[in-house]
Amino acid sequence: MIIKKALILPQISLCVAMTLWASSFVAMKFAIVAFSPMLVVFCRMAIASLVLLTQWRRIELKKIPREHWKIFAFLVVCEPCLLFMFEAHALKYTSASQAGMICSIVPIFVAVGSFLLYKEKQPRIVWAGFITAIGGVTLLSIKSIVTDAAPNPLLGNFFEMMAMLSATGYILTAKRLCASYSAFTLTALQAWIGTIFFFPILLLSGETIPVNVQPEAVMAILYLGTAVSFGAYLFYNYGLRHVPAAQASAYGNLIPVIALGLSHVILSESLTILQYAACILVLSGVWMSQRRTKPNTTENISAESPLVPVPKEQ
Repeated sequence: MIIKKALILPQISLCVAMTLWASSFVAMKFAIVAFSPMLVVFCRMAIASLVLLTQWRRIELKKIPREHWKIFAFLVVCEPCLLFMFEAHALKYTSASQAGMICSIVPIFVAVGSFLLYKEKQPRIVWAGFITAIGGVTLLSIKSIVTDAAPNPLLGNFFEMMAMLSATGYILTAKRLCASYSAFTLTALQAWIGTIFFFPILLLSGETIPVNVQPEAVMAILYLGTAVSFGAYLFYNYGLRHVPAAQASAYGNLIPVIALGLSHVILSESLTILQYAACILVLSGVWMSQRRTKPNTTENISAESPLVPVPKEQ
């Protein structure tokens, strides 16, 4: 029973995290109608930071050695800093449905990143999947129709792609940190440093709070700050601590499906037939990339593994 519980809890945590992240596309759409992207991002970070202050005793800042702070800095720059900046602007120009679909390519980026950074050999089917998925994203963007929900889908989808590259850097780094630090510690540092990062940007941008604030937009920001920026990262960091990185990133396949459903039900968004065909291409590419013939060494990182990859001797 203990073994089954140890296996089930991380899987449930990852599923909950993906559901919350999928819903964030819809919530962000509500928020940016009334507020600027930078104001929304700062508020959700600040709210998450305040929530995490209630969990101060579970956060182990004193145990972080000086040499690990550089790794934490890179982690936080990737996500939430760059990811939230790109994603907030992406949802200003594209639909929640398309943004959610592009999220599914993260496992492929993780595989390519493992090849580039850690020299992990990938089978040919992974590269075929990469080309197929990128082709699907390109088709999805080119065949997009300009609507009120997607005034410039090509630009928005490009921003979302950049956001997913940032997420890839986060996943590859977080897996190593998860072996040494608790989910609360990782989540807290992301929220607190993210708040500090976005505060001067917000001041320099000269953003002001609108006079007529829509209740739906306020509720959306509160949801993003608590359920997503706090809850989703907490669940994901916990799952990532107990599940291999490649397997954890594969749970991202739930995001486009859930995002498409929520966008259709809540925002009444819909895609064209060619765009649905593009979605099939994207998901097919992701599926192909996970048909590995050899085990991925990134999946076997233990607590004893170095936080910084050791170069191989020539």
